Amino acid sequence: MIIKETSYPRAALIGNPSDGFYGKTIAFLFSDFSAEVVLYESPELEIMPAEYDSAVFRSLDELTHDVSLYGYYGGLRLLKAAVKRFHDHCTGEGISLHNRNFTIRYWSDIPYRLGLAGSSAIITACMKALMRFYEVTITPDVLANLVLSVEKDELKISAGLQDRVAQAFECPVFMDFNREHMEKYGHGLYHTFPSEWLPPLFIAYDTDLSEGSEVVHNDFSERYHFGDEQVRYAVEEWAELTGQAREALEKRDVETLNRLVDRNFDIRRSVMNISSRNKEMVETARSAGVSAKFTGSGGAIIGIYSDDLVFESLRIRLNAMGVEVIKPTIVCNLPQ
Repeated sequence: MIIKETSYPRAALIGNPSDGFYGKTIAFLFSDFSAEVVLYESPELEIMPAEYDSAVFRSLDELTHDVSLYGYYGGLRLLKAAVKRFHDHCTGEGISLHNRNFTIRYWSDIPYRLGLAGSSAIITACMKALMRFYEVTITPDVLANLVLSVEKDELKISAGLQDRVAQAFECPVFMDFNREHMEKYGHGLYHTFPSEWLPPLFIAYDTDLSEGSEVVHNDFSERYHFGDEQVRYAVEEWAELTGQAREALEKRDVETLNRLVDRNFDIRRSVMNISSRNKEMVETARSAGVSAKFTGSGGAIIGIYSDDLVFESLRIRLNAMGVEVIKPTIVCNLPQ
């Protein structure tokens, strides 16, 4: 039997990066890109490399270009850590696993290191494939924690729950990472909602801005934990914006939602160092008459457009900068 599992990139509509600091966020998946994991029974347990794992290059320039895009680590470590963490989870829960071996490989076209949760998509798809192979059920809230633990505990990558929650639930989600609830139950308060609540959205990305989220978040996290008042106020305001955005979505109040999206980025700009190219991408988008903020940690932005004429103006302006623009296809697998 060949098992195939797919996961998708995540875009944060509002609230990020407060998810790592007991805040609130709204995020969704979109299927214009994907990460796929294939698993099948084999005599030995084998994890196969993919494009990001190449160690053979035609020239020094090609090696340098590869590192600039993908860093020094590919997807092999993600799969290896995910398989190990899955085993640890099942052992800790007293879940008995059969002793058959498997071969596992992955493929992904999710733009890398642009704040679209490409790494956690690979891990999520891997976890789902392992669940099917071993016939194990893991609820979405636990699955999100498990995927996060792969990155934070196994690989020491700074990350928050938001990406993994959206990928575990596979539909738009309002997330409240209330500290008391998190400490008592180990997960946040998650509420899914129909994709029809979302207004017309665009996502734009520049692969030349590739940078790991840990690079962006480490300094901010240190300042938060040292009690930096400006940082703590930013986290509180991001959470407040998310509550207001939830109400705006329910009421289909696009005008308010536009204002909140813009405010989300403006707060970020006041408390984080943002490269001139990232700022230019947001400002160029806004000059076309749309709202704009980061989808994650930088390199990709999201916003609301009013009609196709505005979208076309946005596309032309950003394409001139070498930035790709899409209308995301929202994933919404709500239970029947």
